Amino acid sequence: MAPSKKTKKNVESMNSRLKLVMKSGKAILGYKAGLKGLRTGKSKMILIASNCPPLRKSEMEYLAMLAKVPVHHYSGDNTELGTACGKLFNCSTVSILDGGDSDILASKE
Repeated sequence: MAPSKKTKKNVESMNSRLKLVMKSGKAILGYKAGLKGLRTGKSKMILIASNCPPLRKSEMEYLAMLAKVPVHHYSGDNTELGTACGKLFNCSTVSILDGGDSDILASKE
């Protein structure tokens, strides 16, 4: 079954917001750096890929809950998340430190 237009539009809008964050804001890629950002309180939002291992996903969600940071479950896998960030490698988690010109922090999808 093909994805509906609404879900495809949400993915495209999240990808464009993520590209704007990578260009104008600050974001760190990766699990270990994301945990460090959550512990130090620098992270403003966490994006987790759909194929992130369950233990890592639950640990990130738990620390985000303690730090009162919103978590967005990215609908694509880690390859698509890395590509959306403009990188040529896989990335299971992205931690946004500064939104820049993007409205990604204001949108709670």
